[in-house]
Amino acid sequence: LVKPRVSKQEDCSTLVQGQKCIVGRLWQRRGTQFQYLVVEKKGAKQNVGVIQLNRPKALNALCNGLMNEMNQALDSFEKDPHVGAIIITGSEKAFAAGADIKEMQNSTFQECYGGNFLAHWNRVSLVRKPVIAAVNGYALGGGCELAMMCDIIYAGEKAQFGQPEILLGTIPGAGGTQRLTRAVGKSLAMEMVLTGDRISAQEAKEAGLVSKIYPVEKLLEEAIRCGEKIAGNSKLVTAMAKEAVNAAFEMTLTEGNKMEKRLFHATFATDDQKEGMAAFVEKRKAKFTDH
Repeated sequence: LVKPRVSKQEDCSTLVQGQKCIVGRLWQRRGTQFQYLVVEKKGAKQNVGVIQLNRPKALNALCNGLMNEMNQALDSFEKDPHVGAIIITGSEKAFAAGADIKEMQNSTFQECYGGNFLAHWNRVSLVRKPVIAAVNGYALGGGCELAMMCDIIYAGEKAQFGQPEILLGTIPGAGGTQRLTRAVGKSLAMEMVLTGDRISAQEAKEAGLVSKIYPVEKLLEEAIRCGEKIAGNSKLVTAMAKEAVNAAFEMTLTEGNKMEKRLFHATFATDDQKEGMAAFVEKRKAKFTDH
């Protein structure tokens, strides 16, 4: 939930993409304007949704407005039948350097508890379509938590991950103590949470937090490539596979295996299972219809 201090006043309408600066750009889709995001479809078949955080002067700090827009963008891609995977990314300097401290510093316990503060941040983890985090630069506090809500994390070579909330007299509040522990184990998670220390992309990969590491300039391209592979499969069966993997963190092995079997059996009621196996036997590429 923590971000490094930023001295310059934020200009939310400016997006820095490498050496390219786009001023005053608002993405408009189905009547919705996004101030804090750049949202578009990518891939040869335009079947990968990309959500790029757009608060460069604040190192993509996660303010309430940004998270509300994030949920709108996710809902839109979730409903789009052509989108098979979603990518969340930031800039080369910062994926997201934390939550907006100025926005939350004066909140009271009564306001936080009564309003269930940060509850709406969990939307990312509830999306049925696969979500890939493409992390360059800082992924600290809320930024690290946002990445961990995604299904796959790809990191640029200079990425840094951390939960430094303890340095501000608080603790992670959007899953940091829970997801980090499940991803990297108790010892490393405890060390990161209690000291506020960061880990590098390489350390994150060795610990199991990150799937793959790429050069900074290649990261988004590779994430889109992965998204295209996923989107080329049956969207219906992909959702089942995601549900089964996520169940492994919530159930015992016996319960999880039972659930997996039920979902496996359920695939035999789909047209895509018939098409996929027929294509394999006939040595041709499957043509899935998501039914």
